[in-house]
Amino acid sequence: MRGLTRSRDAAIEVLAREGARGLTFRAVDAEAAVPAGTASNYFTSRDALLTQAGARVYERLQPDDATIARQRAAGRDRETYVVLMRELVGRVAAFRTGYLALLELRLEATRRPELRKVLTERVRADVDANVAYHEASGLPGDAMAVKLLILTLNWLIVEQLTLPDVFTEAEREQLVTAAVERIVAER
Repeated sequence: MRGLTRSRDAAIEVLAREGARGLTFRAVDAEAAVPAGTASNYFTSRDALLTQAGARVYERLQPDDATIARQRAAGRDRETYVVLMRELVGRVAAFRTGYLALLELRLEATRRPELRKVLTERVRADVDANVAYHEASGLPGDAMAVKLLILTLNWLIVEQLTLPDVFTEAEREQLVTAAVERIVAER
């Protein structure tokens, strides 16, 4: 299992650094520092490698149990929502290569119907899970607010990771606050 995880993590790094075209079994083996041919033992095809790399990004982006417990114990107002969204943006931005790998996978999915199908299902499930978590949390706002925040904050993260000097850190925090305040209605 450790070897599979290591290869999936290596695929993320290769995707982020070299793009989908640079993602080969040989490149994954080199990145993972394992013998040549190791990745081909874990993945039946390049499509499987792409799909597994994407799944691993989502695994690594999940908050840990302590974070979830703290969030569940937090307040139920917009100020708390702002804090949660700032933490989310920070967690995603901290895994720079993972997010960049997801962007590469999305671009590659425009050319690979099977990958598009898998990513569409995964992203849809992620949106649904976020809406369900939100509805169970008692935080203000509705399902539409959650979806609008996902779209808004995703692009803020893209800016932060690809052109980090467009907005200062203070501006990014102000943008998160403004997004929550303008999108999320008080209950």
